[in-house]
Amino acid sequence: MTRKFSGSKLIMATHNAGKLAEIAELMAPKGIAVISAGSLGLPSPEETGTTFEANAILKAVAAAQHSGTIALADDSGLAVTALNGAPGVYSARWAPAGDFQTAMALVQEKLGAAIDRSAAFICTLALAWPDGHVETVAAHCTGEIVWPPRGSGGFGYDPVFQARGESGESGETRTFGEMTSAEKRHYSHRAKAFALMMDKCF
Repeated sequence: MTRKFSGSKLIMATHNAGKLAEIAELMAPKGIAVISAGSLGLPSPEETGTTFEANAILKAVAAAQHSGTIALADDSGLAVTALNGAPGVYSARWAPAGDFQTAMALVQEKLGAAIDRSAAFICTLALAWPDGHVETVAAHCTGEIVWPPRGSGGFGYDPVFQARGESGESGETRTFGEMTSAEKRHYSHRAKAFALMMDKCF
């Protein structure tokens, strides 16, 4: 049976300032304070899962048990069709010490002259209670890889990802890096997953 969130405080199981800002902005209308695991000095569990869901659950459960508070974790990444879904769950690991310029360049290098540049951002959210109960949702956003990177907004691979519209048309000409946070939410995999989680548990 689906469990509903109760309370006014939520731990976001991340040390990523970009992810924290996105979730805090989405949660603000609910009057729920979002506190990062990083600011509390909570340890980051080793992400040993081979799926976004498995890693999201690992992070959410660890944060909930260490803090004694309900915790939300995101595991997300870029899946490039011509690279057989890579970098996928290893998206952050392609960026040594958080250097996503290197990660974006590696994606471009591996794509080379590939005609198919389609890709998707994928997000799984896990909401965990201190007793170990977990609820999960998942969503994605399709698009294509562009080069060179464009825009200084967003974070991660945003400057090389150009989203498609809801019906799959490629009418958007800007990358996520060129959008405001409000514009990005119209397409964002994380915003879609958040909406699903809100419907399910809030």
